[in-house]
Amino acid sequence: MSGSDSDHGRGPATPPGADEAAGAAEARAADAGAARARAAGAGEASAAEASAAEASAAGTGAHPATALDETVHHRHRLGILTIASRARQADFGYLRETLGLTSGNLSTHLTVLEDAGLVRVEKGYAGRRPRTWVSITRQGRAALAAEMDALARLVREHGAELDTDTAGGNGERSS
Repeated sequence: MSGSDSDHGRGPATPPGADEAAGAAEARAADAGAARARAAGAGEASAAEASAAEASAAGTGAHPATALDETVHHRHRLGILTIASRARQADFGYLRETLGLTSGNLSTHLTVLEDAGLVRVEKGYAGRRPRTWVSITRQGRAALAAEMDALARLVREHGAELDTDTAGGNGERSS
């Protein structure tokens, strides 16, 4: 968020870490709730599937990469969500400069995120200048928390392999 936003009543950024615990819990609850809802709607056979989905969400079962969401995982969209999660609103120009995107590319990524319900885009004026502000939605916070959990699990489960599988730290695999 640029400094001029707070001058125009947009408020300060959310303190780091304030919403992360709530967002992660919300994402896990949403995953478990969706699995329970599927099981309730489809009978006994789906109850096993729901349990498997809950176990996977809890850290067992499927490979961690299967939990990555393509909409969120794209590096620019992940950048937009992480910046927006730290501020009440992020200025379009700030996002464009920080992420090194053209206005058109940023607009395209924002449209994808907005269509998925992960961000809200508001247009207005700061004085006489047109402005666009981006804020993350509750659904966006949950999706970001789930993505971060999946990435953390991937690093936890496979990061040690990278340390032991490389020869001399040059990135080449040992024989």
